[in-house]
Amino acid sequence: MIKEHKTLLYKGKVIFEKIVMGNFNRIPKVFQETEACFMYVEEGSFLMRTPGAVLQFNTGDGMLAKCGDYFFEQTKQDRHKQLDIKAIGAYFYPEIVQELFDFDLALSDFKTDYDIKKVKMDGLIKNFISSVEFLLDNPEISSKAMILTKLKEFLLLLSKTEKASSIYDFLSSIYKPIVYDFKKIIYKNIYSNLSLKELASLCSMSLSSFQRHFSETFSETPAKYILQKRMEKVIDELINTKKRISDISYDCGFESTSTFNRLFKKTYHKSPSQYRMTKIG
Repeated sequence: MIKEHKTLLYKGKVIFEKIVMGNFNRIPKVFQETEACFMYVEEGSFLMRTPGAVLQFNTGDGMLAKCGDYFFEQTKQDRHKQLDIKAIGAYFYPEIVQELFDFDLALSDFKTDYDIKKVKMDGLIKNFISSVEFLLDNPEISSKAMILTKLKEFLLLLSKTEKASSIYDFLSSIYKPIVYDFKKIIYKNIYSNLSLKELASLCSMSLSSFQRHFSETFSETPAKYILQKRMEKVIDELINTKKRISDISYDCGFESTSTFNRLFKKTYHKSPSQYRMTKIG
C-alpha cells in the first residue's frame, strides 16, 4: 500500500511527511493523537469520509483537517486504474503549537463550521510546500530549529489564507471538532460499505458501545437495521433505474456482488434480476 514514506520529526512526532500510496479501499485517518493536519495532493485523488460528509480531493488540492475520526478512501474507478496517490502532509500537535506561539488554546472561543475543508492553494502556500518537499528529500540539511521555523511559518500562512481574525483564533479553532448527532452519522453513512467496526469508529465509539447505543436509538440491532435500509434502496433502484445490478449493489453499500446476491435471494426468494423482471414486466 505505502510505496514511499519520508518524514521530518520533532520530539519523535511526525511534523512533515511525503507519502506515496498504491491501491487501497479504505484506511483510518493517520492522526494518532489530538493533532490537526494539512495535506497537499501532488498526484492522484482520494475521498475523505467524515461523520457528516464525503469530500473528494484531487491533484493540486489542499486539505485542512481538525482532529477527529475520519477515513481515507479510494474510488472504485481509481482502484481499478491502479492509480497512485502522492501527498505532502503537515501535522499540528497542540503541545508543539502552544510551544511555538506561547498561547493557551483554551483561551479563545472562536469556532468554525467544518471538520475538513479544501484550502485555497495560492502561490505562497505552493512555494512553501515545495520548500518542505526539498527538506523531505534532503533530510540531512534539516534541523530541529528549521523544522519548528517551517511549522510556525506554515501556520501563519494558513491563518491568513483562512482569513482568521488572528493567528490565535485560527489555532484554537482547528482543535474544536464539530459535534455530530448520532442519528445523522448513521443516516449519512448507511449506504456506504462501512463495516460495523468502521461505523463505530466514525462515531468515536467502541464496537460494543456503538451496538448498544444503536439498538437503544433505533430499537433494532445495527446489522438488521442497516441491511433492511440498504435492501429498501436496492428495491427502489431495481424498479426505477436501468443501472447494472453490480452498480446498484455497490452504491447501496455491498462491496461484494456475490454477497449481495446471496442476501437478496435469502430476503426476497428471487435473484435481483428475477425480481426486477417481475416488477417491471
